[in-house]
This record gives sequence, structure tokens and C-alpha cells, in this order.
Amino acid sequence: MNYKHNFNPTLSDTHIFNEIKKETQHIGYYNLVHQDTTAFKEYAKNVKQKNIVVIGIGGSTLGTYAIYKFLKHSKTLTKKLYFLETTDPIDIKAKVNSIDLKDTLFVIISKSGTTIETVSIFKYIHSLVACDKNNTLVITENDSKLNTYAQKNGMHTFEIPKNVGGRFSVFSAVGLVPLAIVGIDIDKLLIGAKEMHDSFFNKEEQYKRILKKARFFVENKNNTNMNVVFSYSSRLEGFNKWYIQLWGESLGKVDINGTRVGLTPMGIIGPIDQHSFLQLIVEGRRDKTVTVVKVDDFDNTLTIPHTKLEGLEELDYIDGLEFSKLINMQADATIESLNNLRDIPCDVIVMDGVRESSISSLMYEYELLTSVCAKFMYINAYDQPGVESGKIILKNKLKKK
Repeated sequence: MNYKHNFNPTLSDTHIFNEIKKETQHIGYYNLVHQDTTAFKEYAKNVKQKNIVVIGIGGSTLGTYAIYKFLKHSKTLTKKLYFLETTDPIDIKAKVNSIDLKDTLFVIISKSGTTIETVSIFKYIHSLVACDKNNTLVITENDSKLNTYAQKNGMHTFEIPKNVGGRFSVFSAVGLVPLAIVGIDIDKLLIGAKEMHDSFFNKEEQYKRILKKARFFVENKNNTNMNVVFSYSSRLEGFNKWYIQLWGESLGKVDINGTRVGLTPMGIIGPIDQHSFLQLIVEGRRDKTVTVVKVDDFDNTLTIPHTKLEGLEELDYIDGLEFSKLINMQADATIESLNNLRDIPCDVIVMDGVRESSISSLMYEYELLTSVCAKFMYINAYDQPGVESGKIILKNKLKKK
């Protein structure tokens, strides 16, 4: 008797965990927490330029930007970091005009080495200032055409491992080298990521949290397939953008049965979006889950002054309140209002402060969560055929221009 089926059972936590452990043998991002950063730090120490311009797109920039955006106002950084990542001519011109190109190190990042956006911007920069071994660093795969170009021109290079996908590459040379150059402690970044890694793989607190959250998302994906990250700090705007790429490109797939599946990411900022998107969450369709991200310690004591404003005396109760306490009270009020409704799934992540280990721990948690969700959904988290088809069409059009 022959038997075939196209339905999949709900997988146990043990099965999922064992599958993830198998992945660590061939998916490289899991093991980046164990790497030796000596070469990155030695290179960074010798960079003389004051401006660092990263030329790349997507996974080549978003993770680095997320960390830099979160930390830059709380650190005494030695250099300024810029990102050229779009082919929008107005954006390119505006940024280039604000940078002293003669005092700039250009960091060209492309995993494939043939990314149209990256090469286009590199060509433009090269037309303005000679890009050579003294002012250009290349980060790419070791057998890419970009690496061949770099070697031919004597440019320093760092490798992107083939088994580390772009959107999972922030803790590789892609993110660590530019961040080290501007003065961020990359070892502390890896400490935060490793703590999350160890907690998960040792089946401690993070293991339970990630498995429970992933299972809920996947088992309820037909009802609540929109996942809103509500970050209560403008410093997390970069994290939101990174999360949207990670989630969308990893989990919007066709599963093993040919069914189109996906969890739709949304990233909003509090308290700004309390005055816009929160209305949709509270009174709109019940098709969303919400994750509120708070920062416990902003390392900032900026305070609302005791300034009298005629006609607004009824708001004097806010006088003397630190802005950091105000924003967290706003977050708590939102959380309480959502919980009171009892029909909007909501969880809360509290970051301990504005430090390297805080942001890296959060980002590594989301990488793990993405991988676990993909296992529950019977999809491959690490390819992006929907994006690749567009790239092929674009290249064919450009060749015919």
C-alpha cells in the first residue's frame, strides 16, 4: 500500500531544538559569537581618517546602522560613520556634500560582490575621489569579483563567510569592522550575543522564551500574522528597520507543500506612534501581535523644568520629571491599555541600558527567533528567491538600455 500526504504535524520543542542544533553545523551566524576579533581591532586601530563611509545595502548596512544608531549618542566615538545605501540621487548628493571625502575611509560591503546598488555608488564615489588601498576597505566573499578587484588594487579585505547570510551578518566583519573603527567595543557586542546564544543552547530562560513565542506566532499565523515591534526609544529606529528585513526576507516564503506563508513585520516608535498607529492596533482588526521594547536606563537625566506657562498650569504635575521616566511611563501605559483589552497578544522586552551588550543581545535573540519560527513553518529562513528574481529582471533591463 502506498501513502502520501501534504499536511504537517505540530512539531515539539525538542524536535525544533534538535533541528536548530543541526543547523549550527552549516549555518554560520550561530557561531559568530565565538570568533576572534583581533584582526578587526588591529585594522581599526590604524585607520587615520575621521569619516567612515559604508557603501552597501540591506544586510550589508542595516545591522551596523542599528547598533550605531542605538549607541552613538552615549559613547565618545573617535570617528563619524555614514551609510550610502540607496540609488536615490538626492540622498547620494546630500550625503556626499556633507562629508570631507579626502578624509574618508570607504568601506565597500557586498556579499556577492556584484550588488548593483553598491557598485553603482562605488563608481560614483570613485569618480569624485581616487579610491585606492589607502582609503578603501572591501568586505565580501573571498571568491567574489569584488574581492578580485580589491586584491588587484592592493586593497585590504575582510571575508564574509559563505554560510553567513547578509541579513544575519551583523556580527561578522560586515558589522564589527566599521563599528570597531569608529570606537565601539565589539568584544562587548559579542558578549551580549554570546549570553543570548548560551542561554538558548543551554536550555535556560531564553530557550523557553523563544520557543514559546515562536510557537505562538506560527500556530496563530492565520489570525495574527502581523507582528508589530513597538520600540520606546528613537535610538531603536535602526533596530526596527533591521528587524523588518530580517523577518520579512526570512519568513515570507513558500513552504514545503507549496503554500505561501509569512509573518509580516512592522516597526514603530513610541511615543510618536501612540498618536497614529496605536489607534489601528487598539480599535482595528485583531490581526496583530505587539512586542513592546523598553530601555530601562537611558543614561540621561534630562528633566522637564519648572517653567510656568500661563494657561497650562494644570500640567504642572510633569515638572521635575526626567524625560527617561516619562517615556517609560508612556510605554507602561500603552502596555496596560493593551493588556486590559485581553484580545491583543502582547509581550514586553526590557533592555537594561544603552550599552553594547543590550543591543547585541536583542538582535541575536531576534535572529534565533527567526530561525525557530522558520522551523515551525517548514520553510528555509536563509534564501530569498523572491528578491533574486527581481535582481535578475533588473540586470536584464540594464543590459538592454
